[in-house]
Amino acid sequence: MKRLKAVDVVIAGAGWTGLAMAKEIVSRTALSVSVLERGPARTMSDYSATMDELDYAVRLRLMQNIAEETITHRHSARDRAAPIRQYGSFLPGTGVGGSGEHWSGMCFRYPPEMFSLATAVRERFGAARVPPDLAIQDWPVTYEQLEPYYWRAEQMIGVSGKAGNLRGKIIPGGNVFEGPRQFEYPTPPLKRSYLCSMFEEATSKIGYHPYPLPAATLSEPYKNPDGITRPGCAYCGYCDRFGCMIGAKAQPTSTLLRAIARRNNFMLRSGAWVRRVVHKDGMAQGVWFTDSSGEQYFQPASIVVLASWTLNNVRLLYLSRIGKRYDPTARTGTLGRNLTHHVQGATSVFFDRPLNGFMGSGALGSVISDFEGFNGLKGDEGILRGGILLSASVGSRPIQAFGNVPPGTAQRNWGADWKKASLAWWDKAGGISYATEHLSYDHNYMDLDSTYTDKFGDPLLRLTLDWTDHERRQREFAVGISHRIARALNAQAFATAPVGRKYDAAFYQSSHIQGGAITGTSPARSVVNAYLQHWDMANLWVIGASAFPQNGAGNPTMTALALTYRAADILIDRYLKAPGPLV
Repeated sequence: MKRLKAVDVVIAGAGWTGLAMAKEIVSRTALSVSVLERGPARTMSDYSATMDELDYAVRLRLMQNIAEETITHRHSARDRAAPIRQYGSFLPGTGVGGSGEHWSGMCFRYPPEMFSLATAVRERFGAARVPPDLAIQDWPVTYEQLEPYYWRAEQMIGVSGKAGNLRGKIIPGGNVFEGPRQFEYPTPPLKRSYLCSMFEEATSKIGYHPYPLPAATLSEPYKNPDGITRPGCAYCGYCDRFGCMIGAKAQPTSTLLRAIARRNNFMLRSGAWVRRVVHKDGMAQGVWFTDSSGEQYFQPASIVVLASWTLNNVRLLYLSRIGKRYDPTARTGTLGRNLTHHVQGATSVFFDRPLNGFMGSGALGSVISDFEGFNGLKGDEGILRGGILLSASVGSRPIQAFGNVPPGTAQRNWGADWKKASLAWWDKAGGISYATEHLSYDHNYMDLDSTYTDKFGDPLLRLTLDWTDHERRQREFAVGISHRIARALNAQAFATAPVGRKYDAAFYQSSHIQGGAITGTSPARSVVNAYLQHWDMANLWVIGASAFPQNGAGNPTMTALALTYRAADILIDRYLKAPGPLV
């Protein structure tokens, strides 16, 4: 194993959180920072020269190679886990920028009560109505503490949107249910599509409160506080699963990396697969990684930051033997607990006129939060928390959008009749999507598989995960609202896939996986403290959605970035002055 020259900070992962932490450190200190990314380098020229729907959206060019590493899944500890050998439940990105390169760009904040969820649920429903296996807990940080960091992330990205609660003043047209924000969004909302306008009109008529989906895609040219300029969106429809060919969609490579790439104290190494955190006597010494040619290296560092995707962060801690693994029977230990995903679904709606759906972007949409959290719940729905509903014009691309026809139109999804129906209904189909909070339970967790390994022979991460009656009722509740909106839209037809009883790893449910290395106020209940510093290793920081005790309804990216900015401030302003455990 080759020993490299020591650096002050080594960061595993070059996605949103890893590059955000790197940017803060290298621009505010003289510390040397090395960021290791196991995938390839990414540049805007790659996207503008090679964009292709078959390559990116169908063959998933930007995703991790599941032939080299995947995860195993089982529904309960009594079942035998099996490896997932096809892309389904989630689509983890790889390469510089990570999933932040192929994301849709939806930029939600979590509502204030999300950060005191355990207390809020018990106060609202009483302890008797809370399931005994519910593992939700309060975060060690409040919305008010995170609000300035949300704003910092929104400025860096240039989020397009409309405030609904500006310093306590409710503003119609924005999200009137959101927590108070101190500033209006950096850029105005994106242009409204025909589908979005119809959704807004229909939901308003019912009595709901639609607002523009907050988007990482710029509505107009923008310069962020780091001096990075990007153009406005061209509405080409190639966002989700693609990198932006003009830079209008915020990505780690087009924002954070551009701000630090030429700094002398910053180094980015792609093709570096981090396999262990090396530690001794309760302190991290650096990381061990293997490069694309198979050569092994040790990168010494005074501070180690794990900033990879949720599952990879947790797996690295397991493989490095850091922390006490969670035991679901005894309910002891912390590493791997509070695994959550996203409870999602969609209703297809069909119209008698074209929608010009080929124009759009990944986050061009309209949303209602009338049922997010406790909103709109009367108490007899059988659920503790609700979610958001939205209609988006993401761009109807030729391959993936073809074949979307009303139920009963064709007997099968192939053949002459199906092709004729597909052409007749082309550009007349839209959707109403829902996403609800996924609460954490004692029986949903992560550990290492005892049978299956990756290409290096290291154990794969195993997910023990299944839906409960609560998630099924959440879906049924959301479907009922979706159908009410579909009728208000005067749709010709609408259809929703049946609610499945079991968690299906072959069905895409977003790449939003949370937990496993959660934040908290005590090492008995969490892996990292309020600043994302590991309880057992003061110079080890674990950032990203792995720190979330449970998932919200909206996408987690902005909350992950807000926590990262806060952690960076604490690391720079407090830890560097007096290294050691922070309280």
